[in-house]
Amino acid sequence: MMDKNDLALSDLRILDLTRAVAGPTCTRMLAEMGADVIKVEPTPNGDLTRAISVFRNERSLYFVQQNRGKQSFCVNLRDPRGMALIAELATQVDAVVENFRPGVMDAMGLGFERLRELKDDIILCSISSFGQTGPLARSPGYDFIAQAYSGITSMIGEPDQPPNMIGAAVGDASTGVHAAFALVSAIHRRNRTGKGDHLDIAILDAYYNYHDSNVHVHSGSKGAVSPTRGGSHFAVVCPAGIFQGTGGYVVIMGFLHHWPDLCRAIGREDLSEHPDYCDDTVRIPRRDELTVLIEKWLATFSDVASALQALTKCDVPCAPVLTVAETMQDPHLRERGTVRTVDDPLHGPVDLPGMPIRWKEHPNNIPLVAPTLGQHNEHVMLERLGRTQEELDELRAAGVLVEKQI
Repeated sequence: MMDKNDLALSDLRILDLTRAVAGPTCTRMLAEMGADVIKVEPTPNGDLTRAISVFRNERSLYFVQQNRGKQSFCVNLRDPRGMALIAELATQVDAVVENFRPGVMDAMGLGFERLRELKDDIILCSISSFGQTGPLARSPGYDFIAQAYSGITSMIGEPDQPPNMIGAAVGDASTGVHAAFALVSAIHRRNRTGKGDHLDIAILDAYYNYHDSNVHVHSGSKGAVSPTRGGSHFAVVCPAGIFQGTGGYVVIMGFLHHWPDLCRAIGREDLSEHPDYCDDTVRIPRRDELTVLIEKWLATFSDVASALQALTKCDVPCAPVLTVAETMQDPHLRERGTVRTVDDPLHGPVDLPGMPIRWKEHPNNIPLVAPTLGQHNEHVMLERLGRTQEELDELRAAGVLVEKQI
């Protein structure tokens, strides 16, 4: 039996006013490490994602993935009685996390200054597309909108074709991780200084931080080098990209110190120190030539797996391009719990991404369940806020509190 006190963040209380992906990712990671997270959901239907990925019993797997381990408090946020409950809860927590558009929290009467009046060392973590300041601050936005502004979208796709989009919520999810890191850091600082803070976490800022070389290359060259999308191959080193194999595709990273390894693997050791191929600078103009050479070698294998074995034997970084379905059967991902099966009470068994942090002396992938809508209304009202059963019943009858089995 797991002792919650063994979990890293078991002493933290979080009031979660988030929805969709970025905010819920932040609070989910905190819950995965033991934090007590009260998720506030608006009446009558809760988090908007409860309507997405529904396959059985009106249960949203999208919601399940992002909100396991949280408590659901479903309250009418347009009713003064409901807002009074939220304000009172704010006095009992370490931090409030929200991802409304900037200005909404102030309009709700829960802006940072108001929260600080309620609890002088409160930490408010605000997650948004563009941040709390700047010309774009109050513009509507999503992951892909911030991605486009960041310049990342311009780097995806073939050079002579329109830019492409990433088929995953990379910006949303990673911004949630940034927010969780910032929040824990702010709590650590508060423990030392006694001071709260207002954290401003933007998807656009997180995306821009992913430019490992593009920005400084353009700046340092005074515009002579203008990075753009390179299609299936990485633009600044070679060979590095996606190559056609027999029955599938192979990612090969044969640049820098891996070039001699790749030459050995393909039986062309003569190219390792050849002046036309010895470093990335001279190989980049010969990318097409090297792609043909490598793909001819790959074609000598009956399948991708055989080619990967030969590459791995020579210590060449390589991988098959797996489909989502294939990842769910991959032995490495399964053994580590990167793909894990959870048994949801309403939907039943379902595969989900596991917690990406691994501990040596701490429980990993702890068993958590996503709440039904308003499942913890009674607990919050009676245990947290000290209300009576009569008060709870009155708020239920008035529609201020709602519960549904979804």
